[in-house]
Amino acid sequence: MSFEAFLTIPSHHPSLPGHFPDRPIVPAVVILDAVIGALAEWREADRVTKISSAKFLAPLEPDQPFSIQFVDHAEPDTINFVCRTDGRDIVQGRLLVQRRSI
Repeated sequence: MSFEAFLTIPSHHPSLPGHFPDRPIVPAVVILDAVIGALAEWREADRVTKISSAKFLAPLEPDQPFSIQFVDHAEPDTINFVCRTDGRDIVQGRLLVQRRSI
């Protein structure tokens, strides 16, 4: 299974002032928060237990549209993700998830 979400971190986001003021970039933690939020949209019954890997390949600028793509990994409870903008990967990673008890 796979899922794709499309997002933009606005230039008025509260994390941006002072974060490289001459050329602001979106902090890694904001991108990872967006990844976890997108996962919750796709798989409501799962929760992230660990970000087992995250490699940041290029910066994301405020107001720059990007996508988050998820693909189930061969191992249960593991999901790979990639964030892309302008046709290139900017973040690659892997999440460990656990099914919430209802």
